[in-house]
Amino acid sequence: MDHQRVIRDVTARLPRTSTVAEACQTMVDALAQFTPATIAVLLHVNDQLRCVAATGSWQVFATVAPDAGIVGRVHTGGRPAVVPDVTADPDHIPVRPDVVAEVCVPVLDPAGRPLGVLDLQWTAPADLAWWRATAERVAARLGARIVALGGPAESRSEKLLRHAAAMTAASTERELLCAAIRAARDVSTLAAAVLVLCGRGGPRLASPPAAPGELEARIRAELTEAGPAALRRIVERVHRYGAGYTLGEAGHPPTLEHEPLVRAGVRTLVAVPVGPADGGGVLLVADERLRRPDAATVNLMELLAGQAWSCLDRLRTLDRLRKQANSDPLTGLRHTGPFGQRIAHATPGRTALLAIDVDGFKSVNDTYGHQAGDRVLVGLARALEGALRQGDELYRIGGDEFVAVIEVGRPEEAVRVAERLTEAARRIGRTISVGVALPRHGESPELTLRRADQALYAVKRQGRDGVHLSAA
Repeated sequence: MDHQRVIRDVTARLPRTSTVAEACQTMVDALAQFTPATIAVLLHVNDQLRCVAATGSWQVFATVAPDAGIVGRVHTGGRPAVVPDVTADPDHIPVRPDVVAEVCVPVLDPAGRPLGVLDLQWTAPADLAWWRATAERVAARLGARIVALGGPAESRSEKLLRHAAAMTAASTERELLCAAIRAARDVSTLAAAVLVLCGRGGPRLASPPAAPGELEARIRAELTEAGPAALRRIVERVHRYGAGYTLGEAGHPPTLEHEPLVRAGVRTLVAVPVGPADGGGVLLVADERLRRPDAATVNLMELLAGQAWSCLDRLRTLDRLRKQANSDPLTGLRHTGPFGQRIAHATPGRTALLAIDVDGFKSVNDTYGHQAGDRVLVGLARALEGALRQGDELYRIGGDEFVAVIEVGRPEEAVRVAERLTEAARRIGRTISVGVALPRHGESPELTLRRADQALYAVKRQGRDGVHLSAA
């Protein structure tokens, strides 16, 4: 084997390449002319060794963990590996069943920093020492060419896939929206991204990730000052006409919808619809630089917006199902399951339970029917909620039975809150009886609730429409 010829061939071809991927594939193709080995170049991209170029085999791994296999060992240690018998090396990753030997060398930049690895695997005996020397020399030339071309990097499609995975894994709406904004910046290569979402209160700006850039901060400030009407105009325009790539060139006045963005300094804008027209929103991706229209950027942003909306819709559906599972379908109040969890964490001497019963409720059902009774319960639930303080919690645990869990400093404070509830019931033409109990040290939540119920029945015996505090 004329190894000098191999090196000369690779050396001649690499300068003519214009991308990192092309350089890697050119070298693989050049080596493949001189050996039947399975050849692959894996570069370190986004915490993975990503296969950028390879000859055919039954399985070429798209990505490998940077510390996995012989390739990971070589990349991490920065030293070549010559494996005459792959069955004796536990780190060997099989890509075909007949491989017997492997040579793997690091691809280094001119400063000696690892960029990835060049891996060769043979199915028959080969001069591994010669190939190690040759592989090291061509890998050095490849490393220099990669650096000259800007270094290893993800394509925009690969970035989109990575960000899509992050959005799918988001467990909260804020986490998802922050991930979508970061993805829009990264994939578009533009400086700023803003999400506008519509809801019952009208369109709003989604919360940004930590430390938004200067342009993004200006855009958010201008849109906030312009108000909901300006946001609504932007959303309506994008949903009516579709995605757009807008340039703010001198001498071309902006439309009304774009004026706040122009004031913020935007000269390039990609705007794509998010979700349905009647409840979705819009993704705005912008830059202060004047960039030429790029259909690929718009397409990628449309894919990103579609993925973001699918994930957002899934999170909202799961949240709605959780609320349905934890709440009373008639009044919307939480019911016995969450109540049990809450009182299990009651603080002795600080948490008060207020057992509430609607006076004369059975006569309402018997006289006017259950629909009228349901209306009474709903109206009373809203009145009691309105009378409670911030942080107090109200549960429906039976037909006409409610319990409020409140944090107080003294028993007298709990009694005052209970009296506010009775006053709220009177204002809507109903009366209630309320029993109050504070947990004792070592007392089970069930026993505390039983004492509150006993205090409630004491009110009933005294003529209803009142409050009674259980003995401490």
